[in-house]
Amino acid sequence: MTADRGVPLRVVSYNIHTQRDDAAALAAVVRAAEPDVVIVQEGPRRFRWRQKSATLAESFGMVVAAGGLPALGNLLLTSLRVRVTATRCQRFPLTPGRHLRGAAYAECRVGGARFLLAGSHLSTDPAERPGQAAAFKRELSAATLPVVAGADLNEGPDGPAWRGVAEGLTDTAVAMDRADRHTYSCADPRRRIDALFVDPRITVVDYDVVDTPQTRRASDHFPILVDLLLPAT
Repeated sequence: MTADRGVPLRVVSYNIHTQRDDAAALAAVVRAAEPDVVIVQEGPRRFRWRQKSATLAESFGMVVAAGGLPALGNLLLTSLRVRVTATRCQRFPLTPGRHLRGAAYAECRVGGARFLLAGSHLSTDPAERPGQAAAFKRELSAATLPVVAGADLNEGPDGPAWRGVAEGLTDTAVAMDRADRHTYSCADPRRRIDALFVDPRITVVDYDVVDTPQTRRASDHFPILVDLLLPAT
């Protein structure tokens, strides 16, 4: 790809269901996609989470960039093609008695392009999702680099949390006219609750929800696979 057209980046965003399903199928799904980055929801976040994260990354043929316990299970993985220059984690304000949620961020460089990779997983509780979405959105809006953000939003595009995160960004499914592709659940696909949003300066080349016999064994969510062209700096 020539520099004036952009720098290619292949992204997988994937809720892996805390690895409770077929681990071999999960690894095979990601390896077959050959991504440059993987945005993981429901990754390791408890006892020996560092070792478990490294083992998961190795099974994918990737390395850990950011996340894990400090990001409450959100994990960012990269191929060796991608250089990570800075990372940080976020925990959303705790609502008593509710589930802890957070996000992970990594400033990255690939070829002649720089970008912010981000991942989050919002609550199943509709009362607290908008506040978490707002906290996530503040970080994305403050970014000086083009944003590539994957999330399990636990609601569809008509929900307030989804709309809040999506504002000013490109919904990659909509860009490819594939917003009818459901991401959840693998057993009974009826909802699109997982998304990849990107900065408008980024070109969306292709979008897919990978529905195969392997993905149906690997998790309760289907993975999103997106090809992008990043603006060269």
